[in-house]
Amino acid sequence: MQAVITIARDFIVGIIDRRIYGSFIEHLGRAVYGGIYEPGHPKADAQGFRTDVLGLIKKLNVPVVRYPGGNYVSAFRWEDSVGPREQRPRRLDLAWRTTEPNEFGLNEFMEWTKAAGTEPMMALNLGTRGIDAARNLVEYCNHPGGSYWSDLRKSHGAAAPHGISLWCLGNEMDGPWQIGHKTASEYGRTAAETAKALKCFDPGLELVVCGSSYSSMPTFPEWEAEVLDHVYEHIEYISLHQYFTNHDDDIASFLASSLEMDRFITTVASVCDYVKSKKRSTKDVHLSFDEWNVWFHSNEADAELEPWSVAPPQLEDVYTLEDALMAGCALNTLINHADRVKIACLAQLVNVIAPIMTETGGPAWEQTIYWPCYYASRYGRGTAMQVSVDVPCYETRDHGEVPYIDVSAVLSQDHRELTLFLVNRHQEIRIPIDVICWGLEGFSITEWVELTHPDSKAVNTREHPRNVAPKQRRAKPGEVVQLEPLSWNMVRFGRK
Repeated sequence: MQAVITIARDFIVGIIDRRIYGSFIEHLGRAVYGGIYEPGHPKADAQGFRTDVLGLIKKLNVPVVRYPGGNYVSAFRWEDSVGPREQRPRRLDLAWRTTEPNEFGLNEFMEWTKAAGTEPMMALNLGTRGIDAARNLVEYCNHPGGSYWSDLRKSHGAAAPHGISLWCLGNEMDGPWQIGHKTASEYGRTAAETAKALKCFDPGLELVVCGSSYSSMPTFPEWEAEVLDHVYEHIEYISLHQYFTNHDDDIASFLASSLEMDRFITTVASVCDYVKSKKRSTKDVHLSFDEWNVWFHSNEADAELEPWSVAPPQLEDVYTLEDALMAGCALNTLINHADRVKIACLAQLVNVIAPIMTETGGPAWEQTIYWPCYYASRYGRGTAMQVSVDVPCYETRDHGEVPYIDVSAVLSQDHRELTLFLVNRHQEIRIPIDVICWGLEGFSITEWVELTHPDSKAVNTREHPRNVAPKQRRAKPGEVVQLEPLSWNMVRFGRK
């Protein structure tokens, strides 16, 4: 059992857009209240932002955060979230059956992005609202002054424009669960006219149109084809969403789920190219994978929650080592499609299916999935290389034959570092790797980080926050790196 990994200098996938390491904050559960925002917490700053959470987010180096939803945005009135807090209305959120107090709103979010060192990806309500509300919001956020909405922003204490350049034209509008669900034709027309209005304000805005919520949707991929037929020349990206589940406790199939992600990306890219050819266009539409994660652990707990409470503990998946390996495979897939995927958002960032967990009034800690995201964001910047992997495969119930080793490779901008991210899917056998580099001579191992645990169901908790944590491994000159069973690894090579 051995894996031979071959990389050649001139065979690349593409330059990695830093925004593929983005994340997501929705007004859902304890993501905002008790997550990023908790006035009165011992570690809250003057604005109520939890500085311990900010520290963990800054370590992740998250370049972009999508906000405020998600399903939440499809009935959201953005005007409720600005102005004096004591004058903001409490609203019932029908998407998650909770009460939204609007204590944390648009301007607070923009201040938080500055504190977190990230940029906003703002979602627009195209469910219950449309062109007028969208153009007003963009004017409120981005116009310097001298107009109704920009002067209103200034009266709310935000003198300078926010300068938000990245906007989502709704959320999951193909989904029957969505408030304001539309057919592809209805949505395509609405999205196109909204995009045209926003580009009248600023042609430089980057717009994301809604693709299919899942690759298993009955309308996929016809939805993409019809929507793009309406909106192709007016937008830059189309969205993809995918969540990975392991309800049957089938580890072998679960860790192969990234193959579904790979097919999803390939299909949507093909539809984009089909519409480009149909329209005889010269522009490319790229992909925004702006929701992805493991999500299934919390389903039963959520079913027992009382409706209409404020910030209940919803979607609080506690992640295992297996989930961290799955996250590592998903990140590899995004890197391996860097030529088409330019934005991606781990959904979500804090408490709600998140890499960071908090206790209200207490500490914050890293979940298992935090670590593959941390290392990919830190060292996965540069050029994604094509990788050939010669390794035995195993048979799965859901995905057919699957290679035991999943890998991506990143060459740094100065060509002096080569980083491999590897997952050993084998449940029992340690697999040695042999790396062959054509045209990239003189490299030797400088760092090897391993994430594994004897128990694949092991988790991190308040009491044991480092139960599943990365460990530095040593590889002597000439020694073969051997990947432990059920392990995520980062192996860095450098040259003098």
